[in-house]
Amino acid sequence: MRRMTTRIKICGCARAEDAKQAADLGAWAVGMVLWPGSPRACPPEAAEEIAARLRRRVELAGVFVNATLDEVALAADRYSLSILQLHGDEGPAYCREAARRTGAKVMKALPARDAAAVRDLERFHTDVHLLDAHVPGLRGGTGENFDWELARRHSGRTPLVLSGGLTPENVGEAVAAVEPFAVDVASGVEASPGVKDPARVEAFFAAVAATAPASDPERASA
Repeated sequence: MRRMTTRIKICGCARAEDAKQAADLGAWAVGMVLWPGSPRACPPEAAEEIAARLRRRVELAGVFVNATLDEVALAADRYSLSILQLHGDEGPAYCREAARRTGAKVMKALPARDAAAVRDLERFHTDVHLLDAHVPGLRGGTGENFDWELARRHSGRTPLVLSGGLTPENVGEAVAAVEPFAVDVASGVEASPGVKDPARVEAFFAAVAATAPASDPERASA
């Protein structure tokens, strides 16, 4: 089977101009952190502006950590979320109910602390899985990567998004090692938490594009 071009999700967008750049460059998804414990939490007014400008152009992902189902449902409606990215201790039943109540796709994230953690994702029959670095006390956006060999132990039955310490400098190697459905970057393309560096964002897209199969029509037309 011919490998498809890896998609890109730009996460931790807290400004409309950063989200728009990602969309203009062809992002599959834009992520807004809706957990107040994050240094890159998206202000409500910025999330509303991003939703108004981009909801028909890209997948809009809201990142949650142990939010109540009511909070998730309200945010999904307010910000036109098409993906619920769950980074907390949410279980399979929570994921199913969140999908039912919102109509959004669910991306369950787990830290890749070991092979058992990767296998644990198989309990979650969500639309997408995400593997992130394991850093005690932190929930994503760590800037740390992990042994990509662990990600290769994912069954592949559910599309896999690779996250954790990705940068323009290493994402090509990561894509070659894992061949994920998509890659997710936040701190690796930032000037400061919640503020993207436009040049690094462009470089990240270029590095992923360079991994595309030579016969891929998207690459040929780039």
